[in-house]
Amino acid sequence: MLSITEIQNIIIHRYPFLLVDRIIEIEPMKRAVGIKNVTINESFFSGHFPGRPAMPQVLIIEAMSQVGGIAILYPDEYRGALAYTVGIEKGKFIKDVVPGDQLRMVAEVIRMRRNMGKIWAQAFVDDKIVAEAEVRFALG
Repeated sequence: MLSITEIQNIIIHRYPFLLVDRIIEIEPMKRAVGIKNVTINESFFSGHFPGRPAMPQVLIIEAMSQVGGIAILYPDEYRGALAYTVGIEKGKFIKDVVPGDQLRMVAEVIRMRRNMGKIWAQAFVDDKIVAEAEVRFALG
């Protein structure tokens, strides 16, 4: 398990764009499972959508990508590198994520070659899938 402080030692994201609160499972360069507690205090809820708050799908993809980035950047040889999203494929959004939900994200490394890679990620609320995507990234 990785705490928020340990997460911040691996990826450079900070508020308001750090979208992972805890890593509950990690197999470096293979797989990670992360948690995001979604609260009404998130800045994006003031405009998305007034009266019917829903987490923007692009931020769900970003949160899943951060979990994948933690799996990739965990080994010492990659610490300090930046993982840039360069493509999203097979993206699917099934259900809204709303305040009070706990988003559990599973990211599996499909491929890693030199400084390029691909992950398959899924997001769940109450063990029901809410989003999934294949994310390509480059390390810089």
